[in-house]
Parts: sequence; C-alpha cells; structure tokens
Amino acid sequence: MSGKYSREQARELLEEWTKGESLRKHGLAVSVCTEAYGAMEASRLGLAEDEVAEFVAMYASAGLLHDMDYERHPSLDEHPFVGVAALREQGWPEPVLHAILAHADYSGAARESHLDKAVFACDELAGFLTTCALVKPTKSILDVEVAGVKKKMKDKAFARAVKREDITAGAALLGLSVEEHVGNCLGAMQARAAELGLAGIAADAGG
Repeated sequence: MSGKYSREQARELLEEWTKGESLRKHGLAVSVCTEAYGAMEASRLGLAEDEVAEFVAMYASAGLLHDMDYERHPSLDEHPFVGVAALREQGWPEPVLHAILAHADYSGAARESHLDKAVFACDELAGFLTTCALVKPTKSILDVEVAGVKKKMKDKAFARAVKREDITAGAALLGLSVEEHVGNCLGAMQARAAELGLAGIAADAGG
C-alpha cells in the first residue's frame, strides 16, 4: 500500500470517478468507519509500528473505493466489477479489490478476511448514521446517540432504503453486538465530524 497506493490516491480516484457530493461523502464515511476497524484489528494482531500505517491505510482505501464506479456504472452487472477491473490495472493490492467485490451480495466473492467483513458491515451503517445526523435540528453527528440509532433502526419508515439486515449481519460477521458496532462507527464518525461535513450548522456558520 506504500507509494501511490495510499488513502490520498484512493480519495483522488473517488473524486475522479464520482462527481456527486452525497456519494463522495458516503465513500468517506464508510472509509472513516472501516479505518477505525483497521486500527482495532492492527492492535489485536499486535502489528509492528511500521506495519500499522500501511495496514490501516488499506482499510481506509477500501472504504473510499467501494462505490467508486457506482455513479458511472450502477447496474448489477457492472458495479463493482468495472471499478475493480480499473483498480486491478493500476496494481492495487488484491485484499482491497476482494473487499470491494465482497461488499456486494451478488458478486460471488465470499466475505473471508476481516477487511471484507468490515467494508460490508460499515457500508449501510455509515449511510444510516449520516441520515440520523441530518435529521437532527443541529444536523450534527455529535448529537447522535447509540440508543437513538437503535430506536430509528426499528422505525421502518425512517431511511427506508437502508437495509437493517445488513447492519445486523455486518455486526455478527465482526463478532459484535449491533450496539457495539453502532458505537464503534458512531465514535469514528464523531471524531472526524468536520471532515465528513457533519459537525453541524453552528460549525458550518463558523460559530
């Protein structure tokens, strides 16, 4: 992942392929959550300090790139295959490519590695947490709480496009309760609220 295969390069690719602001923000939110799991896994594995940055960057990049081709190629027979083919040509690491394929149920790629599971687990949840923030009067993720998220998950009319079963299945894949998974992703997004554009209207106004 060293050199050009960095999160900066992944961000540039996302912006090159995706012009819509909401899809760019989704990629960044998934990346923030996935990166947090990469840091936890690096710690669990006891990786040496010089290995951690590269390992975590792989998680961040997979999150950024998982929907890279969706705007141009939204059909089931093209997404995420077109994006993965382009990344493969550029020489991106296979674990990143496999995780991108594995986030799509219909791709035929099994969720085997921790990275595969993390990208899938964070995809729907990052979108759900963003929506939870945007319905707050402040439009701030800092005002979102785990209990409130769980309550909204039960409200089928709220963010109806979000697949609750994917959030639940993702938590199970990571060996976590839904509450733990929501807490991990919420904490990661709150820590980078400004970067995600979710610090709230007062912050946007400079107050």
